[in-house]
Amino acid sequence: MTIFLCGFMGCGKSTVGKLAAKKLGCGFCDTDDLIVRIEELSIPEIFEQKGEPYFRKVEAEIVKSLCGKTVVAACGGGAMLNPDTAKAAADSGAAIVYLDVPFEDCYERIKDDTNRPIVVSSTKEQLEELYNARRSVYQAHSTITIDCSGSPVENADRIAAALRK
Repeated sequence: MTIFLCGFMGCGKSTVGKLAAKKLGCGFCDTDDLIVRIEELSIPEIFEQKGEPYFRKVEAEIVKSLCGKTVVAACGGGAMLNPDTAKAAADSGAAIVYLDVPFEDCYERIKDDTNRPIVVSSTKEQLEELYNARRSVYQAHSTITIDCSGSPVENADRIAAALRK
């Protein structure tokens, strides 16, 4: 089964995803890492040289290519905002797991991250507005919502338990 983790930047998709994959006995990948490897550019370079719409197009193609694979995939914060991408994932039978983390927790993790173009170009208030706008979309496009207020290990346990039901 393909398991896509979605949520706001800094919610723990990569950290928790690796742990959940181990617990579930399957592989792990990070879609942002795959994009960087394929494009041979950093995410800031892709945004600067090719633009965010290009990045989102590549991101959607990668998500679709993972459908049907036995993997836990940490998606970039914008991946499951695209209705076509979310529909393709859902139609494939994949589990789309929304990692629900309060904005302040996410912000503390991302505020100094220069590898996130949206963070670099936004104020805290703008990021909180983006978080609030995205939250309902993540919920609408996911099949499971996990309260990720615990430690990474506890959150991975919650994901594994939810998927085993």
